[in-house]
Amino acid sequence: MSVGWGVAGCGWVARDHALPALLDVPDARLVALHDLDPAALDRVPVEGPRRTTDLAGFLATPGLDAVYVAVPNAGHRQVVEAAAAAGKAVLCEKPLAADVGDAQALVEAGTRAGVLLGTAYDQRWHPAHVRLRELVPELGTVTAVRIVYCCWLPGDWTPDGRPHDNWRVDPARAGGGAAIDLAPHGLDLTGTLLGEDVTALSALLQTRVHDYGVDDGALLTGTTDSGVLVSLHVAFNTPDALPRRRLEVVGTRGMAVAVDTMGQTAGGSLTLYRPDPVDVPFADTPPFTAQFAAFTDAVAGRARWPFDPARDLALHRLLLTALERGTP
Repeated sequence: MSVGWGVAGCGWVARDHALPALLDVPDARLVALHDLDPAALDRVPVEGPRRTTDLAGFLATPGLDAVYVAVPNAGHRQVVEAAAAAGKAVLCEKPLAADVGDAQALVEAGTRAGVLLGTAYDQRWHPAHVRLRELVPELGTVTAVRIVYCCWLPGDWTPDGRPHDNWRVDPARAGGGAAIDLAPHGLDLTGTLLGEDVTALSALLQTRVHDYGVDDGALLTGTTDSGVLVSLHVAFNTPDALPRRRLEVVGTRGMAVAVDTMGQTAGGSLTLYRPDPVDVPFADTPPFTAQFAAFTDAVAGRARWPFDPARDLALHRLLLTALERGTP
């Protein structure tokens, strides 16, 4: 069984990363594209799928089985609720929504409609992180997870030099800044690697470099129920030329360090220290490709989607509660 896919929201992540990955999945067919901006639709370099600014028309496309939602955070709820009501499986970009209320409503919409609903945490599927998850038992008792995931995102940032709607620094549409955009990856990845989630979290927010209405940096600290300490440094104020992406899992018998794996491509390195360093090889499957392949198999009934949206909602609530209490 092949699965007909539609993409709602044709910004740079969908255009440059998600769509090429989706087209590489053998049993996935791209049948429709939706965006409120006709220019965004025109910039998508693929032939064949229906293109429309009308959400209802998009969802009525013949052969549409699943929808990838990549609109700005504040628009997730409307699209997910409409897609679920139309009986479509939904893979929704992280964070689930700009606030907790919308996130809860869209998860409930999926449950009510009885459709498959997943959150698009591509870092779950990075091949280095898949391999690292297999290595965790070799580390002994895990004591800490430390993540640095930073980038350079000024207000006028553009992915390709052309005019760009940088909605990630718009508090109304994004719901926040660096913390709400980047920290969800670290929280999800910690739980995915360890098999237990962060259950207590606090945050310090920073507005230091960029003059816009959201945080451009944050430091979050937390713990799991078993006592693993977790730290996340996320930022929009770190130049891309500097070292800015690092993941460490520390245990009593060893430590695993992944460098430059926190991103949309399959690159980077993975090193295991026990105590001498050993380079660990991993596959080269792009994380977006692996994610779409897994969700396509779940929609087709060939495999189970292993991530409960209720768990994703709980992490979203934990993060937003910490950010509300954070110090700007």
